[in-house]
Amino acid sequence: MQLPVQARSPVFAEPWEADAGPEDLVAVARAADRLGFTYIASCDHVAIPRRLADAMGTVWYDPVATLSYLAAATDRVLLLSHVAVAGLRHPLITAKQYATLDRLSGGRLVLGVGAGHVQEEFEALGVEFGARGAVLDETVDALKAALGPEEFPEFAGERFAFGGLGQAPRPARQPRPPIWVGGSSPAAVRRAAVRGDGWLPQGDRRDQLPAKIATLRGLREAAGVAEPAAIGAITEPLYVGEPSWDVGRRTLRGKGGALAESLRAYGAMGVHQIQVRFRCRDRAELLDQMEAFAAEVAPGLDAA
Repeated sequence: MQLPVQARSPVFAEPWEADAGPEDLVAVARAADRLGFTYIASCDHVAIPRRLADAMGTVWYDPVATLSYLAAATDRVLLLSHVAVAGLRHPLITAKQYATLDRLSGGRLVLGVGAGHVQEEFEALGVEFGARGAVLDETVDALKAALGPEEFPEFAGERFAFGGLGQAPRPARQPRPPIWVGGSSPAAVRRAAVRGDGWLPQGDRRDQLPAKIATLRGLREAAGVAEPAAIGAITEPLYVGEPSWDVGRRTLRGKGGALAESLRAYGAMGVHQIQVRFRCRDRAELLDQMEAFAAEVAPGLDAA
């Protein structure tokens, strides 16, 4: 699940998050850790321009700082950047930050990366917005080297080159932490297929996923990548049980068995992991929803 509080776009944040803080993040992270959730995720934006502030908000916690803070409060749950706009930073800087996070967390990092979409962020940091796809392609290649087992990694590309430079600590996960590519554009699907260890779709409806998964698998096979990609999906908003308030018409609601049956459709498409979001009016209701999901829905997700 994507963590609450750390990203407060009015598009998806609940009203109670406006007054929430670190103690709420820790409570949710610890619940996810205890209840068996696979990962907790934090998003990435450096700065939001005024033209987008009403739609996106300006509260976007830094993912490295946030996930490092929560690594100390958890023991098992994976820590996902969903997604880091990796092209905004030199890959050696990104590798240093996330390798340290992986070491501190005992090998729990999943590095999710995406191309980004806010032009002003790129311009402020001196990165060409129009070339962000090509920049990310090379950044992923460079990160594979920089996060690998070698203390002195080697890479030579069009934009980045390094060698003879040692970085430690090395990641705890060997041979390196997985890199999942986010996005649903044709370029993002190709990037995930050819370069990624996994794919994180963004905003695709259920009926759109099978064709894109087939495309990804075809591109991966054509590129000669033998390892299967870990394919994800973001589900509809969820509410376990019958709500006493308006949770929105798109929200899946009902008893645990019915929700599990509905969500199993993702597995039938070839999805390996689903990211869930619960409608809630405060932290207590969110924690109750997480408890109910773990007890009533999760056990049925792998049922035949």
